[in-house]
Amino acid sequence: MTATDDPLSLLDDLVTKAKRAGAEAADAVHFSSAGLSHAQRLGAPERLEREESHDVGLRVLLGRRQAIVSSTDLAPDSLNELVERALAMAKVVPEDPYCGLATAEELAKSVPALDILDTEEPAPEALIERARACEEAARAVTGVTNSEGAEASWSRIQIALVTSNGFARGYGRSGHSVGVSVIAGAGLGMESDYEFASAVYGRELEDAEAVGRRAGERAVKRLGAKKPPTQRLPVVFDPRISNSLLRHLAGAISGPSITRGTSFLKDKLDHQIFPAGITIVDDPHRPHGLASKPFDGEGLANRRMNIVEGGRLTTWILDLSSARQLGMRSTGHAARGTSSPPSPSTSNLYMEPGSVTPAELMADIDQGFYVTGMMGMGINGVTGDYSRGASGFRIEKGELTYPISEATVAGNLKQMFMNLTPANDLVFKYGANAPTLRIDGMTLAGN
Repeated sequence: MTATDDPLSLLDDLVTKAKRAGAEAADAVHFSSAGLSHAQRLGAPERLEREESHDVGLRVLLGRRQAIVSSTDLAPDSLNELVERALAMAKVVPEDPYCGLATAEELAKSVPALDILDTEEPAPEALIERARACEEAARAVTGVTNSEGAEASWSRIQIALVTSNGFARGYGRSGHSVGVSVIAGAGLGMESDYEFASAVYGRELEDAEAVGRRAGERAVKRLGAKKPPTQRLPVVFDPRISNSLLRHLAGAISGPSITRGTSFLKDKLDHQIFPAGITIVDDPHRPHGLASKPFDGEGLANRRMNIVEGGRLTTWILDLSSARQLGMRSTGHAARGTSSPPSPSTSNLYMEPGSVTPAELMADIDQGFYVTGMMGMGINGVTGDYSRGASGFRIEKGELTYPISEATVAGNLKQMFMNLTPANDLVFKYGANAPTLRIDGMTLAGN
């Protein structure tokens, strides 16, 4: 048995060495991953790759000083050097009054058994067939003239964490995906679009042909796009775009943004920031969730939380360090890699669906804009000012009409959140998910 066959023992030995060498406290993480991917374009294979990796990270603490080092070499001599380097660094770095491990009382006493690991590794032929079927279905759509390529992939990651005060747990997670991007039209009138699907279990992955057909149909629908006039109007965000608003929210309520005072929501805890019917959930234990995990990156218990309930902001997203700075308790949201200290992050973040269909949501819009694609990141986290390049479709009398490109949608996230209405079409496809969303009173800039 090698060290990577028993990562908890490997990490326990590493933490023990650090303590014997003079560390007051220490923790260590181990990541091992395997992945297989196949890419093709126009029916010709471009890449078939398999990768495997192992990475270990050690954090040592001397008083209020901490240092983090990592290595992909797990040989005993290399791990001994890892301990020496970490301690040497910890002696010279500036003090951080908020660093430190969880107390023994804060550590999770038990963790749930989550169903997020598909133990069956697909054969290369299975991935080749998924990519082939996806691209062929996309290219078969009338009007599609070229392909930017299709890809199918599988991955598995094993994560383990050991702390010097008694936590030692690990878990595994898997993922399957398939996607394609194609081009419609010719010359200066060409347009491209894409589609993909992902799932924890291969048997739950959406049919590759259906994914490809949607990609082809979306590309063709974009043909003949026009630049819109500048005006204020309702903007409707397609589900593949609407989740970006949740990510902006997550960044604004993340502990470091609050401690630095750089968030437009810094004074809004326990305040109404959405309409009363809006609930936003973070659920790290969601069955087959793409971002599920049984405990956080510091060994604390995590749980389902209503981040926003009845439109009211109920919590910040905190790890131990940011919680200590704010005089609060961690919310169990710490995430980490091997080469940096923990930082807060959401897991399966989603907005609960509304009660109307997307068609009903748009029915009373005389003139509006339906967004299907965005580019750029013109977001001011301090003020909430929002301005992003966008493409999509004109809404006229409640119906989608001609395609739009070279547009910009602008507003302020405070007002956008308060003027938001969700449809009932929530689908779990990403780490953050939202239904179709309507936001009244935005500015569409074009001609």
